[in-house]
Amino acid sequence: MKTTKLPPIALGTWSWGSGMAGGDQVFGNHLEAEQLKSVFDAAYGAGLTMWDTATVYGMGASEDILGGFIKKYPRDKFVISTKFTPQIAPETENPVETMCIESCKRLHTDYIDIYWIHNPADVEKWTPGLIGLLKSGKVRRVGVSNHNLAQIKRADEILRKAGFRVSAVQNHFSLLYRSSEKAGILDYCKENDIDFFAYMTLEQGALSGKYGTANPMPEGSGRAATYNPILPKLDNLIAAMREIGESHNATVSQVAIAYAINKGTYPIIGVTKPRHVEEAAAAAKIRLSADEIQLLEKLGAETGVDTKGSWENHMN
Repeated sequence: MKTTKLPPIALGTWSWGSGMAGGDQVFGNHLEAEQLKSVFDAAYGAGLTMWDTATVYGMGASEDILGGFIKKYPRDKFVISTKFTPQIAPETENPVETMCIESCKRLHTDYIDIYWIHNPADVEKWTPGLIGLLKSGKVRRVGVSNHNLAQIKRADEILRKAGFRVSAVQNHFSLLYRSSEKAGILDYCKENDIDFFAYMTLEQGALSGKYGTANPMPEGSGRAATYNPILPKLDNLIAAMREIGESHNATVSQVAIAYAINKGTYPIIGVTKPRHVEEAAAAAKIRLSADEIQLLEKLGAETGVDTKGSWENHMN
């Protein structure tokens, strides 16, 4: 059940910490707590207090770093979102509960505001594991991530039989990847008072304006392998984003963030520097016109690229 008004943007910590699926492997970063404290402080000062993480991000490293920062403040100042990933589930009686309790320890909290089933894997198997956590108050709200429309509806049915519901969906959504919109998921969420969280809104930096043919992503990282080959195809889109940004006194990345917000979603923006936080906070105030949105979507479609992650289901 929704109890608090959410900030317009969630801050993502996928690139925090090292290890399996951590920032070093995926993004080519090597960021630990000492480099990230100023980022957290900037976010708190800007009123961006909704944080998104997951056990699988660095196998607990991201949660550890975030938890170390949060424990110094009143818990009710934050909205904390973390995830159960079926692919790393332990062999316990209720793996969902086991991993949630471990996340709480790393995050120095007694409860999680939004707890997610990270990938569907088996909706019938994993969704019921959330019910006990909701009943105990260990979890306030639950969501599903990387689920298609049929899976979202089925998870909701399972939860409603116990008196609960799916209240949030978290899927990949950007100017380059609108699969959830085309599949009717955005409309379904709007009609059913479900919050839609958009991750990879900046496509790991490909829509930030920082990278291009002359300035590719750092070699050796997962994102370089994915995005460097397609950067030349983004030139027209990035040029239009830059032009629209200038009319709003905004950067390319702020246009990408504003687009997601203007589409009725909560973008999850990965932050590794204080200026990322400042940019995100300012982007929340930008209102794009219908014509600007239409142009951006047209150019996004004309790139012809498919940025679906290897872990993602097709939404259609």
